[in-house]
Amino acid sequence: MELGFETIGNATLICHDKGPVLVTDPWTDGDAYFGSWTLSHEIPDEQRQSIRDCAYVWLSHGHPDHLSMESLEKLRASTLLVPNHVGHRILDDLRGAGFRVQVLTDREWTRLSPRIRVLCLPDVNQDAVLLVEVGGRLIVNLNDAGDRGQGHFVRRVIKEYDETFLLALSGYGDADMMNFFTEDGNRILPYAAAKTPVGQTIARQAEMYGVRYFVPFSSMHKYQRADSIWASEYTTTLPDYSRGFASTTCQMLPAFLRHDFTNDASVSINPKERVLKPVDPKQFGDDWSECLDVDEVKALERYFRAVEHLGTVMDFLRFRVGGREHVIELNRRRFHKGITFDAPRNSLMTAVKYQVFDDLLIGNFMRTTIHGGFGKGSLYPDFSPYVAKYADNGKARTEAELRNYFNEYRSRDMVGYLRHQLDAHCVRPIQLQSAELLRTLLPSDSNAFRMAKETYWKVRRAIL
Repeated sequence: MELGFETIGNATLICHDKGPVLVTDPWTDGDAYFGSWTLSHEIPDEQRQSIRDCAYVWLSHGHPDHLSMESLEKLRASTLLVPNHVGHRILDDLRGAGFRVQVLTDREWTRLSPRIRVLCLPDVNQDAVLLVEVGGRLIVNLNDAGDRGQGHFVRRVIKEYDETFLLALSGYGDADMMNFFTEDGNRILPYAAAKTPVGQTIARQAEMYGVRYFVPFSSMHKYQRADSIWASEYTTTLPDYSRGFASTTCQMLPAFLRHDFTNDASVSINPKERVLKPVDPKQFGDDWSECLDVDEVKALERYFRAVEHLGTVMDFLRFRVGGREHVIELNRRRFHKGITFDAPRNSLMTAVKYQVFDDLLIGNFMRTTIHGGFGKGSLYPDFSPYVAKYADNGKARTEAELRNYFNEYRSRDMVGYLRHQLDAHCVRPIQLQSAELLRTLLPSDSNAFRMAKETYWKVRRAIL
């Protein structure tokens, strides 16, 4: 391709300028989340070759459906571009593995070819947005990042371009379910069970950013483990993305496409959908009957006790492994608020060893039970971010390290950071509570529900 871009796989964008130049988050081979996820569609040979020919590879964050080591092994000739995340875990790990890595300076354009340049925006959640200018057009690769304070800046840049494309995580939200159960053993229906028409949310998001085109992105996976395949009911299929989409300012494009800027032609790539059968967890090293040994119990306790914030918000963590219980007491004066995790030994200890606990949660095979009203039935905001984002990826475990961590992100963009805090602590909690109430009162496909959602987006855009 002379000039343009392609989308394929899960969150893979390939940008061309007289040939392939840049690929983002290439997951082409192997599984993710301890074998729980696999790609929903095959990667055609043509796109595989384009990925291999790219001089640059950008990696948004450390989740294995975005940073796939098995896929990167085939790209050792490329320069890996990484966000300037606090803690530099991705940088350190990749350089330690022998890759050539370049850190992108925050909010500065970096030229990759005569007609392609990029600008990177890392956020406090250890994710990042990439703006890609290709021949005077702008591609906004939002992947999983959402708006954590950088949205105002992104919208301002978007206004400078006539032709803009938004690539963003979209879908019912199966990755956020975390396999929750009540204390009496009943599964809690996830947010994704509501199956609010995906197109409605996409249209509002695209209009909020002010883009001309939207490409479904960063959610093209399937479950394959026998103990997580229950979540397949809540994954998003290709026809689901356009369901409910209606916009006078934005057009939705296919999830897999080849967009040629030299003749303004957009052609669908129609990769073969993968047909899967449930895979025994033992094939991924997980035998649910295996117990922890004494040293593993100690390692588990050291891992969680190091995250000092947990002791300020909860009383205990309980792990059931191979039928045996192991309790980590975080507050010995009371024993009320806590979490129970039922997990297989191998994946649990691998997550602890390599500090990737988020992979267990997203895999949706570990059972999670909330006790004593901790987090009001959620692992946010006091468990998942502090363990998986700030500690595992940001290397901030103590209260002092956390202060330095937050201060660093705050110093980079004070106004954006404050916007994120307003959104996280004021706007979003109200939205979630209102959404739960509305779902009990109104059908998700009713005009009244749709009007309420549109009002939320208008208020959010006005505030942020």
